[in-house]
Amino acid sequence: MYFVTTKHPDYVLFSMTPSERAAVGVTEKQEVHFLVRDAQDGKWRIFAKWNAAEFSHTDFMAAWHYRDEPSAAEDLLEVLPAELREAARRACLQ
Repeated sequence: MYFVTTKHPDYVLFSMTPSERAAVGVTEKQEVHFLVRDAQDGKWRIFAKWNAAEFSHTDFMAAWHYRDEPSAAEDLLEVLPAELREAARRACLQ
């Protein structure tokens, strides 16, 4: 799978999956945001977030290089270390 880098005003780097159902964005504060596109209004919403020092956006995207894009955008998080995956998801539920 590959990612398509584009511009987004809230991020210094913003890359979407080929289907444009999910994206990864990096903030100026080096926080990685995993976003999913709302099926009804098409807007991006943050589904998970973590510190780039823990798992960089590059590591995240590289982990998908030889894999197919999953049908459920949330399944992209499976490449995160288990502890980080749980913490990243909880961070958005608060």
